[in-house]
Amino acid sequence: MIPDNTSPRPKTIFFLMAQYDGRALIPVEEICKDYFSHLTPAKFLRKVALGDLEIPVTQVEPSQKSRKGVHINDLADYIDRQHDMALHDFNKLHRK
Repeated sequence: MIPDNTSPRPKTIFFLMAQYDGRALIPVEEICKDYFSHLTPAKFLRKVALGDLEIPVTQVEPSQKSRKGVHINDLADYIDRQHDMALHDFNKLHRK
């Protein structure tokens, strides 16, 4: 049985905070390993630059050598949007 989406559920951000030990900026390499295992970091960044993945990537300083990452809030928002789209498709398919 699929639970309805009307009951309160824990926020995705709290799970991510636990997963990433409360860090605010998650390196692209870890994001790929954990959520986009089918992509290399370079391919992930290319898809972001092309607009194929709608998730902001940031750097701590404006240097080409500065490590790129995703803010934990942006990752939570992305996961929640993907979940909302999946629920919409599921409900449409099952006429809910």
